[in-house]
Amino acid sequence: MSTSKSKLLAATLIGALALPLVAAQAATYSNGSKTATMDITMKIVANCTIGANGIDFGQSQGVLSSTLTASSTISVTCTNTTPYNVGLNAGTGTGSSGTTRYMSGTGANAGTVRFNLYQAPGATTWGNTQGTDTLAGTGTGAQQTLTVYGEVPAQQTPAPDAYKSTVTATVYF
Repeated sequence: MSTSKSKLLAATLIGALALPLVAAQAATYSNGSKTATMDITMKIVANCTIGANGIDFGQSQGVLSSTLTASSTISVTCTNTTPYNVGLNAGTGTGSSGTTRYMSGTGANAGTVRFNLYQAPGATTWGNTQGTDTLAGTGTGAQQTLTVYGEVPAQQTPAPDAYKSTVTATVYF
């Protein structure tokens, strides 16, 4: 083999061996880099939700000669640290006003049954006047369960019928 052919062969062989090295080095180099930032935002505002379960004093009551009691719950969820008050209106029974509440007959009779709603058994009557007879609390961001204590005092018994009042629970925040 001649010297010039040997040199050409050696140069080709060296070039072929160096090509993967050059390719590997080229992959680790870049033309620089640039960055950008983006803000991810949201705003939490004071907010509350409320849910209420009914109270059933029984479906087979006779003479109302002694006090009947029952209870139920109200669920309140307010944003963390949000102060709130929960009020209960008078209800839809005929003659209801403020914290004086009645269930009305749902049939043809005009009879009523008096009942009371309390924040604790037999204690503070639960009404709808903020700062007077509402129940105050502070939100935690999680659901809070409040108990409503109901009472039907002994009273003159009206005609047989189904009696009902719809009371609205409101959360003020």
